[in-house]
Amino acid sequence: MAEWRLPVESYKGKIREVVIGKGDRAVKLGGENVFAFNQTFDDGDWPNPPAVAVEIWDMEPQGWNQGILDFYGDVVKDTAQWAKKVAEELQPDLIYLYMLSTDPNEKDTPAERAAEVAKAAYEAAGLPMIVYCTGNEEKDPQVLGKVAEALSGENLLLGPAIKENYEPIAQAVKEHGHCVTSQAPIDINLQKEMNVKLTRILPAERVVLDPLAPCVGVGLEFGFSIFERQKHAAVSFGDEMMQMPMMANFSFEVWKTKEAKGNERMGIMWEVLTAMAYLIAGANLLVVRHPEAYKRVKEVIEAYK
Repeated sequence: MAEWRLPVESYKGKIREVVIGKGDRAVKLGGENVFAFNQTFDDGDWPNPPAVAVEIWDMEPQGWNQGILDFYGDVVKDTAQWAKKVAEELQPDLIYLYMLSTDPNEKDTPAERAAEVAKAAYEAAGLPMIVYCTGNEEKDPQVLGKVAEALSGENLLLGPAIKENYEPIAQAVKEHGHCVTSQAPIDINLQKEMNVKLTRILPAERVVLDPLAPCVGVGLEFGFSIFERQKHAAVSFGDEMMQMPMMANFSFEVWKTKEAKGNERMGIMWEVLTAMAYLIAGANLLVVRHPEAYKRVKEVIEAYK
């Protein structure tokens, strides 16, 4: 009787490898020519398991779950100390620094001051860093330009670059040796259009996709579908303009839900379930907020490695 063998598919496309950070702590994203978690890799390669970043803010957080605040204590009043605590106690792959205070609808922090805060946090943490603004088409290029300059050569991941302001952001990234996220509003055609525009300025190896990632209960099915379709376009069909790693940036949305606000255990579960969905859909980089959610997600990834 013939021996049964698990069927293995091979694909013609491959995700480009993007490196964030420098030296021994640098994080490699992408590089695979298979789909994550759902087949054997006898005929493919998945060299870099998904990375996980922990979210911090450039200002004392408002409206955060008390359990998260209890874990961090007073360090949330100082972004650099907050980054240092995350690095020492959680040891994530990256720090995700959300520059909320720079938004004109918040504190409208000047770009120069924002760059000082980002630099202090980066130096305190000693980890690769993602620096993210709020999507304001006028203020974001100012802030990200100053951050790029202040940390020139440190190979941060900066974003988001959107259709209204991608050119000055991409130029600053190019000049100072960083990477950038290409953000489109949950639409595969708009995402490809953004990627084409960015790669006229930057090498594709410096671009990470941010398709937007709604969470459980708030459009997860749509977000999952877009992630999966984009990964198929890249790997199955070999579309070169979609062959960049994908970031699932959902922590902010998770902790706005009534379920997470009302019950810490439910919030952790909401965040972990959202993370699992995007891992299966092909995300190469996740952003989480709750320390316990981070630990659980990392355990899953480590177990699979």
